[in-house]
Amino acid sequence: MGATGAVGQEIIRLWLRQGGNPTQLVPLASARSAGTLLTVAGQSWNVREAQPDVFAEVQLAIFSAGAKTSKALVPEAVRRGCIVIDNSSAFRMDPQVPLVIPEINREALAHHNGIIANPNCSTAIALMSLYPLHRAFGLKRFFAATYQAVSGSGAAAIRALEEQVRAWAEQVPIETTTYPHPIAFNLFPHVDEFLDNGYTKEEMKLLHEARKILDLPALQISVTCVRVPVFRAHSIAIHAAFERSVDFTRAQQALDAFEGVELCDEPLHNRYPTPRTYTEKYVCGVGRLRRDTAFKNGLALWVVGDQLWKGAALNALQIAACLPKETPS
Repeated sequence: MGATGAVGQEIIRLWLRQGGNPTQLVPLASARSAGTLLTVAGQSWNVREAQPDVFAEVQLAIFSAGAKTSKALVPEAVRRGCIVIDNSSAFRMDPQVPLVIPEINREALAHHNGIIANPNCSTAIALMSLYPLHRAFGLKRFFAATYQAVSGSGAAAIRALEEQVRAWAEQVPIETTTYPHPIAFNLFPHVDEFLDNGYTKEEMKLLHEARKILDLPALQISVTCVRVPVFRAHSIAIHAAFERSVDFTRAQQALDAFEGVELCDEPLHNRYPTPRTYTEKYVCGVGRLRRDTAFKNGLALWVVGDQLWKGAALNALQIAACLPKETPS
């Protein structure tokens, strides 16, 4: 569901790359996109309108069409025997719905009731770096500042950045679209809506989702989310404090050995993760690892991951791969 969107097309592209059978795919979208021809990686399908009865035909549905659509259609899909992996925020904090990053808590999948939630992109990328350190030393609290690419806002934001860069180069006025400020050669601490507590929804998502995924309801977290003029891949600066004394070599080994993480940490040789080098990569890159100068038992680190892949499409497909396989009737 949401096959014509940015994340939807990434899901299809990755699924085909992993050997998916094109004849088994049913691309769904809203009535506005129904009937169009969708072409991804040389394969084409007619897009169908997402109506409740469609889900009786499929075993597994991946939703990437926003919370409003998910709230309306996911229960209908489950009633018709479909298992749903939902990329929106609609069900993430429902205590009956597992919120899953397979490398971290795939065991939670044993308790699903037809719905499995995919975490927010920043949550997934941040926890890929923090979880191996948590296993080694016991995570107590962390502060984070995210540097989020425009593709996290969809195709319109990508076009806005392209057009604004072109306008700057041609020395013509820059039109502000998609965001409240120009994004070209700029950044602003504003991702999602502001709440009464002064934080944004995006910042609070990371707090609540990290607590749920790690099963640490008292974990202390404070986040500032920043939109930056980067097309793809989110970066996050993290300062974390741990319960136990931190052995630096052991921390490096824990990160290096963790599935889905690549330790890229030779700053004296200018080797550290960047959005350009971690675009369209399965793994998240971690670098700038160092003892934190403010926290006792603390580490500072920098993590970069493709938010369209590990932050959305790839994580959803990894969840699907963990589910029991059934022979189609």
